[in-house]
Amino acid sequence: VLTAGLLLPGGTVSAQAPATKLISPVRGEAELGYLRPVSKREGNMIVTTIKVKNLAAGPIAGLKVDEFWYDKGGEPVTGAQPFRYRKALMPGEVIDVVLRVPTNPKMDRNQYKFEHANGAIKTKLLPKL
Repeated sequence: VLTAGLLLPGGTVSAQAPATKLISPVRGEAELGYLRPVSKREGNMIVTTIKVKNLAAGPIAGLKVDEFWYDKGGEPVTGAQPFRYRKALMPGEVIDVVLRVPTNPKMDRNQYKFEHANGAIKTKLLPKL
């Protein structure tokens, strides 16, 4: 068996890493497109999936999505464990946001809140991604 490699002086093998380009994340308001949320009941939970796409020119760092539920009088009833995207959401990247909320008989309507580590998020409902 023959093995080929590049041996440098001192007996080390050369392996060059590809160059990576660092991009600064969006500061201030970022734009995020989304498809209409899809909710379904799983046991005693309501599971909502929202497909989102970064429409900003730069990456969105620390994306966080909250869901809040209110009764008919507008009083808070329950909410979801916040969704957090641990990586930077790159421009044009599409991900699924999954929110799980325990059911409550008083639930009437809900609201989503989108934010990121460096500011607010402006959302835009899209017909398709």
